[in-house]
Amino acid sequence: MKYSLAGFTNSINGVWTFLEAQEGDYISFLYGAKAFNLYVIRGKEAIKDAETLPPWEPITFRQSGRTYYFPFRLHLIPVRRFEESLVRAEFAYVAENLLLRGGYRKTHFQADQTTLQAVSQMGNLWNGHGSKLESPSYSTFVPRFTARRENH
Repeated sequence: MKYSLAGFTNSINGVWTFLEAQEGDYISFLYGAKAFNLYVIRGKEAIKDAETLPPWEPITFRQSGRTYYFPFRLHLIPVRRFEESLVRAEFAYVAENLLLRGGYRKTHFQADQTTLQAVSQMGNLWNGHGSKLESPSYSTFVPRFTARRENH
């Protein structure tokens, strides 16, 4: 929220989420069966060597030893501020969509027009501006998928 920025991990779920989201889409974020805020995606980028770039520290899981960082980033325009339970008629589409897409582990949803209309009236209009993220220079890339594992 501070930088109007969303980051997705260097995992298969992270890259698919990044590729699925498009500039101009309206999105909200999910956590603990609640939807948070409404944003418009104003841009996106995949960053090379993002392990050391702010604002997020890499996360290492003890059990697997895998480290995740956040190379896939969405630049957002905040529209509305809210925290709403998904157990509402307005979010029936979201619950159904999440179940079909693999459950509540998903982090965001892209609304259909009916849901967008309902969400557009929740909470309050966002007032204020995010801070500018100061970052060293970096290079970007375009994610590509290959049919064979040895080509990645």
